[in-house]
Amino acid sequence: MINAIIEYCATNRGIVIILVAALVLIGIWSIQNVPLDAIPDLSDPQVIVYTEWPGRSPNLVEDQITYPIVSAMLAAPRVSVVRGTSDYGFSYVTVIFEEGTDIYWGRTRVLEYMSKITGKLPEGVAPTLGPDATGVGWAFQYALVDRTGKNNLAQLRSFNDWFLRYWLESVPGVAEVAVVGGFVKQYQVNVDPNKLLAFNLPLHKVMDVIRNSNSEVGGRVVEFTGKEYLVRGRGYIQAVADIESLPVGSDGNGTPILVKDVAHVQLGPDMRRGIAELNGEGEVTGGIVVVRYGQNVMDVIQRVKEKLKEIEPSLPEGVELVITYDRSDLIQRSIDTLKHTLIEELVIVSLVILIFLWHIPSATIPIVTIPIAVTLSFIPMYGMGISSNIMSLGGIAIAIGAMVDAAIVVVEQTHKKLEHWEAEGKPGSATRVIIDAVKEVGGPSFFSLLVIAVSFMPIFALQYQEGRLFKPLAFTKNFSMAIAAVLAITLDPALRLLFMRTKEFDLRP
Repeated sequence: MINAIIEYCATNRGIVIILVAALVLIGIWSIQNVPLDAIPDLSDPQVIVYTEWPGRSPNLVEDQITYPIVSAMLAAPRVSVVRGTSDYGFSYVTVIFEEGTDIYWGRTRVLEYMSKITGKLPEGVAPTLGPDATGVGWAFQYALVDRTGKNNLAQLRSFNDWFLRYWLESVPGVAEVAVVGGFVKQYQVNVDPNKLLAFNLPLHKVMDVIRNSNSEVGGRVVEFTGKEYLVRGRGYIQAVADIESLPVGSDGNGTPILVKDVAHVQLGPDMRRGIAELNGEGEVTGGIVVVRYGQNVMDVIQRVKEKLKEIEPSLPEGVELVITYDRSDLIQRSIDTLKHTLIEELVIVSLVILIFLWHIPSATIPIVTIPIAVTLSFIPMYGMGISSNIMSLGGIAIAIGAMVDAAIVVVEQTHKKLEHWEAEGKPGSATRVIIDAVKEVGGPSFFSLLVIAVSFMPIFALQYQEGRLFKPLAFTKNFSMAIAAVLAITLDPALRLLFMRTKEFDLRP
């Protein structure tokens, strides 16, 4: 079978070279479109369920929220581990699925099982799913700084919450923008218990009035002089005075008792349990951009930067947007380092081949084979969704030295056969001598490269984080070796007939 392939490729050199050239173009396209990252994603397939229950103790949150959710998630299919964390006012439940589970399938299952316990949770509690991202989704971070003093932290936080965050979340590939720092503005009603007692009003009456008054209602239409007028009840609270003027009851004379009669209303910051600070210069507000699962991190970060440039004129006067973390720098440095390493390896291996073969046309064949094999290795990488990172490119770097083994063996074998052929008076055709020489060592060389590739097969037995770390290296190493083995019995015979009989560049004594 291998001899037949060698025979066909040697006699149909033009077809082979054209096909390889077409594959090289596909490989170049794959290089340009393969996802880029610094390291492989080591995260488990997981879904996070986040629930808020303000003001409740961790013990109560554990009993009423965390335990029911954890119990329900244990019955979901393909779930391997469920972890629950209860804190003051909120609950986190992390559902980890088996290896290879599609994250969106897992999110659907979590929603399905959450629907079964919705009625068992406390009234007003609504669990939500975390972003469809992984542990390495944190890729970009920014801060809003106002050195002029025109905007305080509460105003910057409001701008971040209601405008900037939604602009960035509209960028394709962004799963979430988590806002940090600053003060969340709230209306604070400080009730005087003595005044409540004097007016004989319960506290819940004040709470119910404020809660129910913050709404709008709509009626039908009324017609006057041939025109229709909409009937609306406008009650949304927009200022402190709106709350102060709400009636909560009446005294014995029928005089309305207003909120301002029993409480002091003011604008103030919500309670916070952390701050965001920039380089020790003071507090700021900012955001963390989380990249969606399976997206090209470099492309998403680039789109985020373009969006920030687009909205920069819309920032409040005196506000500056400072980038505090940008993973694209790390990715670019990592890729550049490996790129330079690959180029150095290509140059060194090429020089070694040239020195030992001492025949430029013959050395050209393995030298050309190396970049072609490296380029073609990116085609299966792109097809399998393997990102270009330290480990995957490291696999190609490891394989470079072994890629040319078969080509060098065949070159030496062909030279020996040609020398014998010339010593015997050149009987027959030189083309036939070259083809027969390639056939003699083509099969063993092909299988020797495959044996090297097979030696990495045990790596595929690794699981969990170890497997996710080393499998990209094993994949790319095997891709490179397998492609080099195929080129050894297809492209090499075709090129050998073109270069082997060239005498002008024979540097051997």
